[in-house]
Amino acid sequence: MSNTETAQEYYEKLVSVNRVTKVVKGGRNFGFSVIIIAGDQKGMVGYGVGKAKDISEAKIKASKLAKKNMIRVPLKQNRTIHHDISTKFGAAKVILRTAPPGTGIIAGGAMRAVFESVGIHDIVAKSLTTSNPYNLVKATLKALAQTYTPKKIADKRNRKVSDIVKNRNAVLNIENES
Repeated sequence: MSNTETAQEYYEKLVSVNRVTKVVKGGRNFGFSVIIIAGDQKGMVGYGVGKAKDISEAKIKASKLAKKNMIRVPLKQNRTIHHDISTKFGAAKVILRTAPPGTGIIAGGAMRAVFESVGIHDIVAKSLTTSNPYNLVKATLKALAQTYTPKKIADKRNRKVSDIVKNRNAVLNIENES
């Protein structure tokens, strides 16, 4: 390996293994479907689905896909997301909320794996409709892809970051007084 190339270590989490049976004339053929979440725990995360006759082959396929399809997630203080968000993918509806330091990851299995891989330490998340890991992972990643930093919002509105943050705090104070 040359000096310009660096070996990137990814945290990988196996979310689901599904055994699939196909009935044919000679009997049954078994296969496996695997979901893997991969991330660098510094804001990059991706998922992959692999299918094969053997679990280890399916894991390898899913791992390659997860590393190939990574997205960047902006983190606030390298521990949580910048704002609350809810989104839907298929039948899965998820709500993600920022949390103060020390809260930890309060989320279910598939969503927890995504947060651990991306490097989020404090978040409260809820799946409102389904427990299907395929749709939950996709909905969670869709929500994380839709998060914005205050700088990005300020650039979009041609404002200063301090105006965006100040207005946000003013809105939060009004809501707390009610």
